[in-house]
Amino acid sequence: MKSKATAFLAVAALICMIPAVSLALSPFSTDFESYATPAPGGLMGNGWLVYGNVFGLDWGYWYGYGAFPAPNDGAAFCAIATGEGGPAQGMQQLSVYSDYNNSDQTVAYIEANVFQEQTIGVGDVSETWLFEFDAKLGNLVPPTTAVAFIKILNPMDWSSIYIPLDMTNIPASWDTYSIAVGIDPTWAGRIMQIGFASTTTGYASSGIFYDNINFAPTGPVGTEEMSFGDVKSLFR
Repeated sequence: MKSKATAFLAVAALICMIPAVSLALSPFSTDFESYATPAPGGLMGNGWLVYGNVFGLDWGYWYGYGAFPAPNDGAAFCAIATGEGGPAQGMQQLSVYSDYNNSDQTVAYIEANVFQEQTIGVGDVSETWLFEFDAKLGNLVPPTTAVAFIKILNPMDWSSIYIPLDMTNIPASWDTYSIAVGIDPTWAGRIMQIGFASTTTGYASSGIFYDNINFAPTGPVGTEEMSFGDVKSLFR
């Protein structure tokens, strides 16, 4: 299926010293068909993590918590859903939503992140990696917002480059979406996260369904670029 929306970042190569890092990015794919169904205390497994950020109603940053193994019990962040797929999605999907276990829902915005992470290696430099997935709207209602994202974290100070793709207003029918990133030479040794986030307050409904996730290299960095004015630099 043709991608409906694509976000892309390619940063011009810089002349610099590259740290000696033995780790490297590895392709990742899943259709969630082999995952366990939700159960009390259940975990998603397969490397999925969650992290929460809490903002005041004026969007001042309060605190963060995580990273924790992703739950699979229906109460917070995410769970395996069944019966929401079309012919290409099979029987099981990933549902991503807010952290409803956080009582600050009544006084703050809760950003719930569900993601995979790997360390960028020297061999990944100048490659383009594509994060592709199927998605459809669940029960999300305003003021909830949702994104898919790639995030590049610097473990020296936890600053980050954030590449979001807005999922808030996608239709309630399946389509394919993607985010592409060109690996800059300065990123060797940094952490790359791919995943999804939901931000809401007041226990508002926030679910979006995802499936058929693929993360893989597509070749050298391309010529299309997103300026740094379009990329959010954040702290985790």
